[in-house]
Amino acid sequence: QVQLVESGGGLVQPGGSLRLSCAASGFTVSSYTMSWYRQAPGKEREFIASIRSLGSTNYADSLKDRFTISRDIVKNTLYLQMNSLKPEDTAVYYCKGAGRFGQGTQVTVSS
Repeated sequence: QVQLVESGGGLVQPGGSLRLSCAASGFTVSSYTMSWYRQAPGKEREFIASIRSLGSTNYADSLKDRFTISRDIVKNTLYLQMNSLKPEDTAVYYCKGAGRFGQGTQVTVSS
């Protein structure tokens, strides 16, 4: 059974950092393109980044300087490192893989 479980969200001050994790089960993260998305209140879900099975990455232009996608094949986990966070980064963050989305993790950037 395919399952994706995000974690690592929370409240962070502007300028801070967070690392989100997405633990996968039922498939291997190295076999699929894995992605991160986010959805802010009242807005559509937005693409952040993806990592292909061979390891190449792709980013939304507006986020590539601050966000980094990676994976740990041994742990079968996807990560999103987020630096220099801004209030407009506040959203629910979702990972996607094997055609499924996880349940999301809330990130709130506020002083």
